[in-house]
Amino acid sequence: MKCRARVEVRLKPGHSDPEGETTARSLRDLKYGVEEVRVFKVYEITLDADSLKRAEAEVEDMCRRLLANPVKDDYRYDVVEDDLAAVY
Repeated sequence: MKCRARVEVRLKPGHSDPEGETTARSLRDLKYGVEEVRVFKVYEITLDADSLKRAEAEVEDMCRRLLANPVKDDYRYDVVEDDLAAVY
C-alpha cells in the first residue's frame, strides 16, 4: 500500500533560531507587527508499506535516525494511506 507522511521538525524551546530571528527582523523592517518567527522543516514522504501501522513505525524510525536531532529538535508526523498514488 502507498502511504504519505508529513513530518514537521522544529527546534525545541530555548534553542536559538537565527533564521527565524532574521526573518522577524526583516518583516518588522517592512512595517509588519511581527513579534516572533520560528522556522521548521516539513518533509513529505511517499512510501510503500504493508500496513498503515508499519508505515508509521518506519516514519518514526526515519525521524529518530535521520530527520530530527533529539538533542535540539522536536518532531511530529501524520501518516495516511495515499489513495491518489493507487490511481497512478
